[in-house]
Amino acid sequence: MPSSPEPIRVRFAPSPTGYLHIGGARTILFNWLVARKAGGQMVLRIEDTDQTRHVEDSVQKILDDLRWLGLDWDEGPQAGGDLGPYFQSQRLDIYNQYLQQLLENGHAYYALETPQELERMREKAKKESGGFRYPRPNPLPTVAQGLLAKREGKPVVVRCKMPNDDITVHDSILGDITLSADQFEDFIIQKSDGFPTYHFACVIDDALMKITHVLRGQEHLMNSHKHVALQRALGFPTPHYGHMPVIFNLDGSKMSKRDKEKAVKAGLPPPEIEVHDFRRAGFLPEAILNFIALLGWSTGDDRETYTLDELMQAFSIKRIGKTNAKFDRAKLLSFNTDWATRLPLPKLLEHLKDYATINDLPMRSATDDLFIRLLQACAGFRTFTDLQKKIGFLFVDDEAIEYDPKAVKKVLAKNDGAGYSMLEQIRAKLETLTDWSGASIDALVKALCESLDTKMGNVAQPIRVAVSGSTVSPSIGETLELLGKNRTLQRIDRCLAIRSTS
Repeated sequence: MPSSPEPIRVRFAPSPTGYLHIGGARTILFNWLVARKAGGQMVLRIEDTDQTRHVEDSVQKILDDLRWLGLDWDEGPQAGGDLGPYFQSQRLDIYNQYLQQLLENGHAYYALETPQELERMREKAKKESGGFRYPRPNPLPTVAQGLLAKREGKPVVVRCKMPNDDITVHDSILGDITLSADQFEDFIIQKSDGFPTYHFACVIDDALMKITHVLRGQEHLMNSHKHVALQRALGFPTPHYGHMPVIFNLDGSKMSKRDKEKAVKAGLPPPEIEVHDFRRAGFLPEAILNFIALLGWSTGDDRETYTLDELMQAFSIKRIGKTNAKFDRAKLLSFNTDWATRLPLPKLLEHLKDYATINDLPMRSATDDLFIRLLQACAGFRTFTDLQKKIGFLFVDDEAIEYDPKAVKKVLAKNDGAGYSMLEQIRAKLETLTDWSGASIDALVKALCESLDTKMGNVAQPIRVAVSGSTVSPSIGETLELLGKNRTLQRIDRCLAIRSTS
């Protein structure tokens, strides 16, 4: 992206409609990298003028998502700054001043059509030409007519009067994009409720907040010509634009929050779409950042693993591609598995505690020492959800353990209850064990296997099912050591008691 003589200032401007979409996370990441690499400023602005889409607590959710990812900002909510307010709903007086300027100099006008009249115009255009473009009134309504209609309670909007000249957007990723004047229509800049549209507020805020570079998704590309027209009408400079490839699912569909609704209706588990989804699913922020950085960007070599600092050093707008990016969930899972082995134990501990807290899991009250033992016992896990499935039974009351019917049938009941018989033998030996350590337990199990000339699984698996309810846990020695002697024996006794019902 071209440099500018003034310090680089970028912005991320989400709408408070829920948790942060993973595509939005990539947008702020790329902007953050541009700013940090150049020693510039990162501005966070909340675009909350569309009252119909506002979701309660969304702002805090977005801020929490960003902080979890480790992406900070220099100006905005909770950071302050000299060019605020940073909520668009608090800037209505500013927008109205510039709206008045456009009305007075003839670059905007009141449009008086009712919704019903507009709908009839659309229907007529559909029959005649198949497409609708708002026809500029001739003559234009005067300001006095517009104000009178507003006083009478009519649904009056304000439209920008588009120029009769072609407009070229100089895009740092896609090159020059030109639209001819005959493709333009006069678009709304103030809605009938008095709030500005996205286009109007965005242009004014970018100028007043001294934004020099705008890096956003390609879905905004056609908006840029409208923004340039407004900038020229208002006498504002045009920032450097760069439009990034859109993120798609592997099947070519756009990655949308609606994917979750569709999955639920189809009776399927909802896919992770928002940052919070991935956080709750046990992914690591380092893996998420590393993965989304490669959605449309690369250094041109085979390197794939980057810390945030390494991304900042390597990042360049010139290396952002033009084609749409594909979100490969299997690859993200591979990234997360790799990062789970790379991160130092204190950082993994921090993330695991966050996962336990945000999911309100019973293990959230564990001590740091116990968390560390769990991480070590489950080394090689893919996500914290996998870890939870492996050790969650440790935090369940002994009487609340639920036995997987398939595990009971396969491990305990088949061959005339051979697993139960083995469980009785090992239970007696475990009761006499004085050194309740993983090493001693493993040695005892091994010795029993040798004396019976049987495989390790024939002894360990019945114990595992008895104490966990399933066939999944850490190594049997670690499992029983973590559970403790009394709880181990109690669970084995409870399991043997259900023998007659299986």
